[in-house]
Formats: sequence, structure tokens, C-alpha cells
Amino acid sequence: MSLSTALSIAQSALLATSKQTSVVSRNVADASNTDYARRVAVVTSTAPGARSVEIQRATNDLLFRQNLSALSASSGQSALYAGMDQLDLSVNGVDNASSASTAIANLQQALQLYATTPSNQNLGANVIDAAKQAVRSLNDGTTAIQDFRTQTDSQIATAVSDLNSLLGQFQDTNKAVISGTRSGTDVSDALDQRDAILKKIAEYVPISTFTRGDNDMVITTTDGTTLFETVPRSVTFTPSSGYSAGAAGSRVYIDNVPLSAGSGDNTTAVGKLAGMIKLRDSVASTMQSQLDEIARGLITAFAETAPAQPDAAGLFTWSGAPSIPPAGTLVDGLAGSISVNAAFDPSAGGNPALLRDGGANGLAYVSNTAGAASYSDLLIAYSDRLDQPMAFDTSAGITITSGVSDYAANAIGWFEGVRQQASTNADAKEALATRTAEALSNDTGVNVDQEMSLLLDLEHTYQASARMMKTVDDMLDALLGAVG
Repeated sequence: MSLSTALSIAQSALLATSKQTSVVSRNVADASNTDYARRVAVVTSTAPGARSVEIQRATNDLLFRQNLSALSASSGQSALYAGMDQLDLSVNGVDNASSASTAIANLQQALQLYATTPSNQNLGANVIDAAKQAVRSLNDGTTAIQDFRTQTDSQIATAVSDLNSLLGQFQDTNKAVISGTRSGTDVSDALDQRDAILKKIAEYVPISTFTRGDNDMVITTTDGTTLFETVPRSVTFTPSSGYSAGAAGSRVYIDNVPLSAGSGDNTTAVGKLAGMIKLRDSVASTMQSQLDEIARGLITAFAETAPAQPDAAGLFTWSGAPSIPPAGTLVDGLAGSISVNAAFDPSAGGNPALLRDGGANGLAYVSNTAGAASYSDLLIAYSDRLDQPMAFDTSAGITITSGVSDYAANAIGWFEGVRQQASTNADAKEALATRTAEALSNDTGVNVDQEMSLLLDLEHTYQASARMMKTVDDMLDALLGAVG
């Protein structure tokens, strides 16, 4: 081997070691970056001893896809559970203090107390006050639910805007990957950035990806709707300025295809967009329907009855009074419009004694025809009606036949059951997302101990190459000295 060849080999080795050291140092510097994939400097030797370094990026497509799927599932379930917490507090209050169930229980208690001393009109006024509280609970609950739906609508609009922005960022990064791949430059940083954006996109909608020539990537939703192919597809949503009971929410469209909201407490709503749609159109709407059914049950339970006369709205009234709502049929928005009949309300010039005697709808409905001050039959009957089974619309999510008092309690039980299931599933899906992220990191991330050990090996390699160059240099000096 000539001295010039030996010198060239030593220089090539030093250059290769320098590049390897740079790669390992970069790995150590970015060890804490969860979006960074480990780089590997692969050395290729060619005759006569020259070395070239190719930088390869650690990947695991299977684990990455599993992580994307887990992120979507966790994001959707977490959005659902967080919204339920907010909804429960807004409608039912702390420990259900402002719930319709609590208000009806207080009303029944006041009614029973009045029945023990029917001549005490102060107790009658207390019943009216308790009835007002029940109405207030239903009215405020309706307002809270519709406000929640409006807020969720706004959050959906923000999420859609964020998703469109991410798709725009993905386009720029994808172009950088394609350009670098075609020119043969290292695109590892661009690939890291592209994968990081994919993770963020997966939090909004469930995605699948495939890669074409030049590392060009295409994104679709898991149901096959194209989200990105060369250019981003449009994600559109028209928010509502406000909601009323029974009003349907706007759909989110991806490339003109509506996004599915999923179903079930262990929701198939994958991604936070679908989770928020389920909250707005399923959970909140069902809760509203239950309040409407409670309102209908109260109007029915306190209706005045008379032989050969139609039942007429009594203590509780509504826009369709004096008739009562049809049995077993949901009336959208009834909880927001129910009120205490002014004929019973002393603050409106009414007489609480009508609750004891009857007759708010005319003489034909008077029950206490003798005008006895101790008459309690009607008061007892009203209290009993709160517990008597009646027909409720099954579309409100509760199929158990019960009285309105139990129905109100069952509504709380229904919501707590749904929320508990959502909580359990949120924890499970978050754990899965964490585990897949850890598995991906273990496979493609940086192990600092391993990289530091590699640095020591490279240092030894560098020293060996340096000694070789020193030896060649000494031999050249000796040769030149001999010639001189």
C-alpha cells in the first residue's frame, strides 16, 4: 500500500467518524424530544478503503399506526368525558343540589306537610315556592344544556380551523420531504416534523396513511374519506349562533363527506371532533329530552280532573294550557317553558288554597265542594300521583316505567352511569395511547446510555485514525528527509 493511499484511507476514516459523532451527538441532544426518531450513521466501505456515511432514520410503521389509532380513540373519549363533567355541574350542580330530582323531592315533602294541616295557608304558600323551585330547576337546566351545546359548537368550529391549519402545515412538510428525497439529501428532520403533525391530526380525526414514490404521503380517514392527497381536502363546519331544544346541530364535512359522531358510552367517536359532536347531539340532547319529560310528568301529575271534563293544567302550566300534553309523547323544549300557574301563586294575585280545593279551571273542577278547611284528599292525591307510574317517551333514553319522582331520579342515574362508563373508558384508552407511545419510543427513540457508549467507541476509532495519520506523516517526513 502506498503512503498516499494510506493517508487517504486515514482521512476518509476521520471524516466518517466525524459524521458519525455528529449524528450520535444530535441523538443525545434530542433524547427528550418525543417527536424525534433516532438517527443511525451507516458506514459503507469502498475500495481502496474509502468510507461513506449514510444517515438512516429509525422507523416502525406498525407501532406508529397503532399509536395514531390509540391517540384518536383517547382524544375522542377524553373530550366526551370532560364535556360530561361540565354538563353535569351546569345542570345538576354540586351533589345534584340544583337538579330536578332534588326540587321534586322538596316539592313532595312540602305537599305532604301541607296535607297534614290543610287549613294553614302558609304551608300552602310553601308548596307554591317549592313548585317554583322545580320550575326554576327545569328552566335553568334547559338554558344550561342549550348554552353548553352552543359552546360545544364553538369548540367544534375552533377544532375544524385547527385541523385545516395542521393540514396546511402537513402540505409544506410533505413538499420538503418529497424535494429532499428527489435530491438525495437527508430528510430525517422533515420526516420527524411530518410524523409530529400526523399525531396532532390524529387527535382530531382517525386517520390512515400510505406512502407513494418519493416519500409522498396520502392521508385518509379510517372510513376512507380523503383528507390529504397532494393538497389538503377541505374540512368545513357552519356553527350555530344558538340552540333550542330539539334543534339539530350542523355536521362537520371532510371533502363533502359528513363526519360520523359514533355511538355508545365506550364511544366509537374517535377523535375529539367526533367526541364533541356526540356530546352536542347525543348526550346533551338526551339530557334535554329527559328534562322535557319530567316537565310533562309534573304538568300531568298536578292536572285538575273532573267528571265528564277533560283534564286541565293545574299547578304547572305550559303554552298549550288548559289542555295537558299528550301522554307518552315528548314535547321538545317543555322544560324551558313550564311555569307555575298564576292562579295558585300569591305573588301574582293567585290563591294557594286552590291546590287544596281545586277549581283553578272553573267550578266544575272544584273538589272540596263543602269548603272544609281540613280537606286534604286532593293534596294527598297530588302527592300520590308523583309516584304513580305513567307513560314516558322511550326516545329520552329511559325505558323504565315509573312515576315522575322516580323518573327524575332515574335521569340522574342514567347520566351518572354514562359518565362513569365514559370515565372508565377514557382511562383505558389513555393508557393504551401511553403504552403505544412508550413502545414506539423504545423502538425508535433515543437511549442515552447506548448513545454515550457509542460515542466512546467513536472516540477510540477517531484516535486510531489519528494515530494512523501521524504514522503516515512521520513516514513521509522520513522519506522526504532521505531524498533531501
